Amino acid sequence: MTSADLHDHMLEVKDISLSFQGVKAIHQLSFAVSRGEICALIGPNGAGKSSLLNILNGVYQPDSGEVHYEHAHFSRLTPFEAARRGIGRTFQNNALFGKLAVIDNILTGLSRHSRVSVLEQAFGLPRARREAADFLQRSEAVLAFLELQPYRQTLVGNLAYGLQKRVELGRALVSSPKLLLLDEPMAGMNAEEKQDMSHFIRSINRDLGTTVVLIEHDIGVIMDLSDHVVVLDYGRKVGDGSPAEVQANPEVIAAYLGSDNGPLNTVH
Repeated sequence: MTSADLHDHMLEVKDISLSFQGVKAIHQLSFAVSRGEICALIGPNGAGKSSLLNILNGVYQPDSGEVHYEHAHFSRLTPFEAARRGIGRTFQNNALFGKLAVIDNILTGLSRHSRVSVLEQAFGLPRARREAADFLQRSEAVLAFLELQPYRQTLVGNLAYGLQKRVELGRALVSSPKLLLLDEPMAGMNAEEKQDMSHFIRSINRDLGTTVVLIEHDIGVIMDLSDHVVVLDYGRKVGDGSPAEVQANPEVIAAYLGSDNGPLNTVH
């Protein structure tokens, strides 16, 4: 990444606040994500990380503040608008269709991008057939990219957990997002599965040019994978910088460990 790239902000969060029944989940949060980087959001459970992703893809509306994305700014987006603007999302808990095959689950990632009517689909009109062929081609390309072809017709409910998480990644990726939001993509994985998922996230970022914002608790993974780390604690930003800068930040260490006596190297 060049120095010019570092100032090319795809996403800016400006003074965002969010509360639930009077309890502050996020408080006056501001940070920026540069185009083409991998930005990690870290912090203890309940720090507001998933709530922030829900704001970024339109599930929640903030109480105040703005989101600037691709030089436009919003007090809120809807999930449909976010998808149309090129924001993809995975969730902490798999939201897959266990009784559908892998290829069909991937195809559902394009449902918000359909431009044909129900009648066109029902009667198999030319525009509907062309769109269906295009969606299938895009889904097959994602299967190949994520090395899921051997499981193409396997019911997702029969897959190992790590493969299910990869299918969910594929469903978010099939719409060719500019910005990909990943909510704990490696939660519950063993070391080998984490290594595989890290490889695919790097490939998405490097080979497809996709900007990535992810939530992850494994500090070893974060230090190895990320260009930029934002640290939240009870909805407030307590760190923002490179992995090395954040790892040495006493306020970050205190947020995780309750003290500032050493480097951040023991959190998992």
